Amino acid sequence: MKTSSRLLAALIAALLFTGCGEKKTASGGHDHGATTQAAGHTDHADHGPEGEKRTHFGAQTELYVEFPNLVVGQTATFVAHFTWLADFKPVRQGRLTVVLSGGGAPEERFVADAPDVPGIFKPSVTAQSGGERVLALILETPAGSIVHELGAVTIFADAKAAQAEHDHGHDDEGIAFTKEQQWKIDFATAEAVIGRARISVVATATIKAQPDGEALLTAPAAGVLHPASAFPRVGQTVKKGQVLATLAPRLGGETDLATLEAATGKAKIALEQARRERERMEALFKDEAVPEKRLLEARVGERIAEAEAKAAQARLGQLGGTGGIAIRAPIDGTLADVAVAPGAFVAEGALLFHVANTERLWLEARVPESEIGRLGKPSGAAFSVDGFAQPFVIEAGKNGRLIAVGGVVDANTRTVPAIFEFANPEGNLRLGMTAKAHLYAGAGQEAVLIPASAVQDENGTQAVYVQTGGESFERRIVRTGARDGTRIAILDGIEPGQRVVSQGAYLIRLSTAKAAAGGHAH
Repeated sequence: MKTSSRLLAALIAALLFTGCGEKKTASGGHDHGATTQAAGHTDHADHGPEGEKRTHFGAQTELYVEFPNLVVGQTATFVAHFTWLADFKPVRQGRLTVVLSGGGAPEERFVADAPDVPGIFKPSVTAQSGGERVLALILETPAGSIVHELGAVTIFADAKAAQAEHDHGHDDEGIAFTKEQQWKIDFATAEAVIGRARISVVATATIKAQPDGEALLTAPAAGVLHPASAFPRVGQTVKKGQVLATLAPRLGGETDLATLEAATGKAKIALEQARRERERMEALFKDEAVPEKRLLEARVGERIAEAEAKAAQARLGQLGGTGGIAIRAPIDGTLADVAVAPGAFVAEGALLFHVANTERLWLEARVPESEIGRLGKPSGAAFSVDGFAQPFVIEAGKNGRLIAVGGVVDANTRTVPAIFEFANPEGNLRLGMTAKAHLYAGAGQEAVLIPASAVQDENGTQAVYVQTGGESFERRIVRTGARDGTRIAILDGIEPGQRVVSQGAYLIRLSTAKAAAGGHAH
């Protein structure tokens, strides 16, 4: 076990120091626009020399670009890192165009037809017009065209002017964590936003069907099960009243299906004979060949035969009229379970089919009695289920509603049930699943919200790593407030619009510790 731990630590350390060398970056927050940083020294082939570094977040991609100070007539290599915001992995294909415009000069375009390595494009730019210009990078991908507007950039008249500008720069240190490192791990950032944070109570929960949304069909008698047409299968959609199968019961004594069919046939024949006898007596009575008593007896005999025929037919009809008892779906829904096979003999009361309507489900959360006073009447809930990356949110009045909060504490578990109904439009959730739920108490208050996963507990201190540039980060001590599902309120330390590391923060922390141990201060 110790050997495995040492091996894991070694692998993480190797990952942390794979990629670019240390860079000096400007500290402080940044917004959705571009941020400019004076470049420090780098010794990695995929990163540019001294000059500018800019980070820009678009709707689909993050751009981090490095380029030297631009001089008229001199070729400069841009090193542009593109990351998909959907999964924070590198853009692997596309065509990049660098555009210089404005400043009263003709527009200039420079193209890189493909990335040199996944995520990194290196277009060569030779500006022909000096002065203040507007810089934009256009990425054309199979998914469409993506434009990053980076704002103003200065094209210097000569190298001396460019060097003078660089000498006036001031480098601030930050925590370096390169794009190559970010792309290799489960890494993500998220923007801090203003939102409403509600106090929540944690509870274990179970996914259940509504009371009228679930049916267990059992055998009404012992017998053999036969398909009505095609035998039902799990996942099949059924309608209320649909015949799923027929059950040929094993009858008591010497009575069986054949005996009932024979009795029904005999009763029909007897009825036909009684009818003919009554018609014959009516004709004879008309001719005054028989007394009225004989006619009355014939009519009574016909009625008796008719009653016996109806009784025989009813006994046969109890078997479905087609050789079995019809097993019908009592509700619209989906077959959640088929417990038998066609032709199988089943005992009375045995489970045959489980039909469930999962379009709307119940979340039954068990709230500890110690939390009931703080919870009050819950205003909503969020819950997570193993196997699903994103949590499910129930907003009362939108996609769900509160059914009830129990009035009795369970003597064994010391919990009280709180039940929410919610929509399950895609049908992904299954009955019986267990979940970890957060039940919201009250309307909450406005605060800066970030993903709860961004907050790191560092020996009792709560810290967040803020992205100050494409490859630079800053550790912030924060004060947290209410946790609202997967988000947490930040009372101090983070401003709206700043981006925090929501996945991979631990490795950035480890990177800082390793660098400090090696004599590098950040």
